[in-house]
Amino acid sequence: MSVAAYDIRVVSDLVERESAFLERLFTEIHKVIVGQDEMIERVFIGLLCGGHVLLEGAPGLAKTLTVNTLADSLHMQFKRVQFTPDLLPSDILGTVIYNHQLGTFTNKQGPIFTNLLLADEINRAPAKVQSALLEAMAERHVTIGDTTYALPNPFLVLATQNPIEQEGTYNLPEAQLDRFMFKIKVEYPSPDDELKIMRRMGTGSEAAKAKAGPVLDPAELERVRRTIEEIIVEEPVQRYIVDVVGATRKPTAAGLADLQPFIDFGASPRASIALLQAARAHAFLRRRGYVSPEDIKAIAPDVLRHRIILSYEAEAEGKTVEHVVRQILEHVKVP
Repeated sequence: MSVAAYDIRVVSDLVERESAFLERLFTEIHKVIVGQDEMIERVFIGLLCGGHVLLEGAPGLAKTLTVNTLADSLHMQFKRVQFTPDLLPSDILGTVIYNHQLGTFTNKQGPIFTNLLLADEINRAPAKVQSALLEAMAERHVTIGDTTYALPNPFLVLATQNPIEQEGTYNLPEAQLDRFMFKIKVEYPSPDDELKIMRRMGTGSEAAKAKAGPVLDPAELERVRRTIEEIIVEEPVQRYIVDVVGATRKPTAAGLADLQPFIDFGASPRASIALLQAARAHAFLRRRGYVSPEDIKAIAPDVLRHRIILSYEAEAEGKTVEHVVRQILEHVKVP
């Protein structure tokens, strides 16, 4: 047996042991959530990788319920902030309060001090709020007055935005979009799943009031994260990631000259890092000790969707980011 084969076997055995909780975790989640398997998996991958997640979908698709249920199953603190045009940075981060009786100032921490922060309708908040949230997402700490506080570990922002109502919304800055590991498009449930949802939630049954029980705690999650870092990514697969991301910047050089007029800006190196991390977590969920090109293909649309800026020509011709990513994945040579 070669050294490489031995390493893969050792890591695969480790992954098999450490992933034993997965079936129980998803069973607990599905006590509450019907369907939406891909959304649940991507949000969990974000948590495994420490990457923030942006969820885009119509109201009523269980986005908030999914985040709350995941927090319950992982024994984590969860807070929700409804973003509105009159929101202030202090409403999220916290503020300095003056005590008239004592003549002293004290810092009051805001809702951002939690494990999972749900930023509901994030694109309704003004630029100052977005900038304040960006510091927390990027640096994992918050400054209130003259004092800097570290955020809890783990800390994850799960943001939602509604693709329908655009009145009164602000486009998220590209720098902030780039901080999100994933942008997930949440689809409507299948007819069978919707039937189950209707039967469960349309009554006062115990199933409608079910809550997910704790499966992992933060310390155990940290151990799982260390296991994921051990998952093997061979050099040809690493180069495949770089080639896929590079094709978003220079399509012509990648043999995709027909895409060149449709792309103004390609993905940053953060996309390559996110693809590598997310592909490892994707392999872990399939109980493998190594990353395959299929992991990259499965995860790439959600990693690249918000990092590619299309041109006006693309919009005029009805081209979407999904179309661009699909063409890149079909064309770039798989190792």
